[in-house]
Amino acid sequence: MGRWICCLCSRVADSLMLLLVLALSCNPSTAATASPSAPHIKPSYSFGRTFLGLDKCNACIGTSICKKFFKEEIRFDTWLSSRLKLPPSYLLSYSGNYTDDAKSWRLVDITRLTSKYQHDRADKRICTSLLKTKTCSLERALRRTHRFQKWLRAKRLTPDLVQGLSSPMLRCPSQRLLDRIVRRYAEVPDAGSIYMDHLTDRDKLRLLYTLSVNSHPILLQIFPDVEGWPFPRYLGSCGRLVVSASTRPLRDFYGAAPEVAADLALQLLAVLRSMGTNDLNYFFYFTHVDAGTFGVFSNGHLFIRDASMLGIIDKEEGSQLIDGQQEYKDIFSCLTVDCQSAFVSCNSIREKHSLVMVCQELLPKLLKGKFLQPVQEKIDSFLQHCADGLADDQGVNEAVAELAEILKPLRSCDSRFAYRYPDCKYSDKY
Repeated sequence: MGRWICCLCSRVADSLMLLLVLALSCNPSTAATASPSAPHIKPSYSFGRTFLGLDKCNACIGTSICKKFFKEEIRFDTWLSSRLKLPPSYLLSYSGNYTDDAKSWRLVDITRLTSKYQHDRADKRICTSLLKTKTCSLERALRRTHRFQKWLRAKRLTPDLVQGLSSPMLRCPSQRLLDRIVRRYAEVPDAGSIYMDHLTDRDKLRLLYTLSVNSHPILLQIFPDVEGWPFPRYLGSCGRLVVSASTRPLRDFYGAAPEVAADLALQLLAVLRSMGTNDLNYFFYFTHVDAGTFGVFSNGHLFIRDASMLGIIDKEEGSQLIDGQQEYKDIFSCLTVDCQSAFVSCNSIREKHSLVMVCQELLPKLLKGKFLQPVQEKIDSFLQHCADGLADDQGVNEAVAELAEILKPLRSCDSRFAYRYPDCKYSDKY
């Protein structure tokens, strides 16, 4: 009997030892230590929900391009290093690479609608002003607001639903413009309808949040480049990051050769002209311009790189909000700007508005000291006259035409200007 028990104990001990060996072999860290010759596993890219801003949804922009990030079909330039670390989260924009087939890659811009610091400050403002706490569920807090409750009940996006929002695009809204936003909102399946029936509660909050923080991605969606509008292509959003086609800011070309500067100046004038006169009868104007407002594609084509400071007046319908109604303010009016900021009156915008800004801020830096006399003197004289405000609105088109005539002979026709080459060889237009 004792021999049988001893034999049984021996077998149990053997079984326990076998289980222990198997357990050790299944532990990755132990296996790696015990077997230094194990094959090297390629490190995987790691995203935090905080970096993308997904932890803030549905107080975010959207999720249409998240799969691209997680499948590594969108990569930051810093990922080309061996460390594969994400770039710092405090940056406003990043250079990235985008692919549809994992073979060919193209450059993209990955941007935040505002700095992470401003986002964090706005998030705290939501919690402290609405719930009187330092932290909270942003979505729950915003859903309780009077404005969003009106959005939930609304069948159509109407001017009263956007009154008081800080976006220049919505300071003088028309029903036609708001219908276009709903019909072309790219973060939801395309319904082609002016009614918001196809938008879920989540979709409505994301649209309202985006319009409140920065209307740049909405402008890219409703006026797409494929229809000839001067904006980079919108590729999608994930959390609080927006992905669009890549452009180099105009500031990179301030030291460019004279013929390149002349070409970009002519394109800039053409963009301003199209903003005032287009088939849809919308009048676009800037409330601010700087060296990052415009960008240039690799083919030399100039586009509006940052549309956040772009206002729109509907010349066909006119504004459906009188200036007094614009003074209505709530938490959505204050997410990125001082709540005390005064709105620009719709009636105060003139046709020369954007041209004067560009003559003051951009064209002198692009064209200064680039050409021989007396051409340079003529350009400088015109820019000074333009920067001073021009005499009247009727002189705007003549002034633009006058500067264009000076600049046209100064540009060249070669492969550096791929957007118009070799067409320029066979056309009198160039």
